[in-house]
Amino acid sequence: MSADVLWEIAQLAVVGVAAGFLAGLLGVGGGVVMVPAMVLLFGFDQHVAQGTSLLVILPAALTGSYTHHRNGRLVLRDAALLAVGGVIGAVLGSVFALSLEDVLLRRLFAVFLLLSALRILMPKDLFRRADRDDAIRN
Repeated sequence: MSADVLWEIAQLAVVGVAAGFLAGLLGVGGGVVMVPAMVLLFGFDQHVAQGTSLLVILPAALTGSYTHHRNGRLVLRDAALLAVGGVIGAVLGSVFALSLEDVLLRRLFAVFLLLSALRILMPKDLFRRADRDDAIRN
């Protein structure tokens, strides 16, 4: 294996570790880190980066979820219901994404990231559901 190939493997592994760490720490999908890294650092096509991210996040999400479950910080019923919708949405969203030009898809992804950041910066009590938060704590 050439030095260039080994260097690329090492870089991809570092991005994977960073994405997994942030997914576990912040509860964000690893795609928030992986997709921009693959596109901007490695020159991946947006479609390839998104497809790769969807597959890569499976083991990270399962292990992170298990860790949260062991510590009583996961509501399995809600997770199961969200998963059903997530599977349907992922199929529909993937088909739709594949119909878009790469540049448009990249811009939509950037807008999503910006809107997510703005939402997070807003005061928490605007969106707080006391009954849900209290149910998890009890």
